[in-house]
Amino acid sequence: MSSDELAASLLGQLDARLAAADAALARAYPGERPGRQPVHTVYVPADRHTAGLVPAYGAAALDLLDEHADRFAALVRDPGLVARVRAKLAAEPVEDLRVDFEDGYTGRSDADEDADVVRSAEALVESREKGAAAPFGGIRIKSLEASTRARGVRTLTSYVATLAAAGAGLDRWVVTLPKVTSVDQVEAMAHACHVLETGLGLDRGALRFEVQIETPQSILGPDGTALVARMVQAAGRRLTGLHYGTYDYSAYCGIAAGQQSLEHPVADHAKLVMQAAAAGTGVRLSDGSTNVLPVGGADDVEAAWANHHRLVRRSLERGFYQGWDLHPGQLPTRYAATYAFYRDGLARANARLADYTRDTMTGIADEPATARALAAFLLRAVDCGAVDEAEVADLGLLHSLANP
Repeated sequence: MSSDELAASLLGQLDARLAAADAALARAYPGERPGRQPVHTVYVPADRHTAGLVPAYGAAALDLLDEHADRFAALVRDPGLVARVRAKLAAEPVEDLRVDFEDGYTGRSDADEDADVVRSAEALVESREKGAAAPFGGIRIKSLEASTRARGVRTLTSYVATLAAAGAGLDRWVVTLPKVTSVDQVEAMAHACHVLETGLGLDRGALRFEVQIETPQSILGPDGTALVARMVQAAGRRLTGLHYGTYDYSAYCGIAAGQQSLEHPVADHAKLVMQAAAAGTGVRLSDGSTNVLPVGGADDVEAAWANHHRLVRRSLERGFYQGWDLHPGQLPTRYAATYAFYRDGLARANARLADYTRDTMTGIADEPATARALAAFLLRAVDCGAVDEAEVADLGLLHSLANP
């Protein structure tokens, strides 16, 4: 038998032996989810959600920026970046809006929540018709724990039914499932989505959800395994994101209130596990929030801005390209830090990608995986408005490299 014949025979045997493993790998790790990812999620209590909320948040952010213009300019240190932030706040101040029926919405009766569900869903429809909605959105329901399950299911069903009755599409709209403690809850949520789609005449797969990682049980299960990895696989393509919950997770771990932070070691540990569990699955990551808000006197605002600006940059450098914002005053620093991150890396990313596509050996020998990361970096920069299309390579090339 010649070497070619031997190689062909061996290949056939290996293909047969590994067929099931190949299929399982492709099913479990389909690759990164294509399309735009918002740079943040703004949570607003359901009773405060109105059709005009997004432009109102932008106006409030601009008012605060104007009131403390000198201090913001000193923090950003780039007039061009300040102008870019101002333009963003005027045109698209909120990228992702989550209407909250959970921790930010307490002390209401069932009747109050029933009314707010319908009113909020109708407000979303109205904001879309007026062109005033955030490009991404959704709701956070109460958890599927026994004590809150009935209320969460009722809210979810009513909200989706109201949108369906109005003919509102569910593209870029998700449900946030909080305080997940078991794989069973994730499987139950996937089942709920299927039942609602069937019952309301929605397209299969129209309903998607994200999981909040805010309990230690979701990171480390009773058997010592990383439960979050099993949650990702149990949800399938319905799961779009894992969101870290700063304060619930920290409190569950016994961290004193004064030390609870996005940068506490327990937070970094949880997020590293999330990152490994989500890699290659198409499930995106979001960091949590900081509860230090830019309110009060000028010194208080400046200190809160500096803290938020630093934490946003820290998250970006660690591969968390999305985070939570709790107040309109956090929008200027969200965009300032995000834009600075991408603009600081723009020239180098363009150069490295050009060298890679021309197969030019310079000081860095990039591999295909790094080329994908460089292309994804540039696409994120364009998507959020940090850079203009003219400042990067051909978008078609970037998409083909990022999603081979």
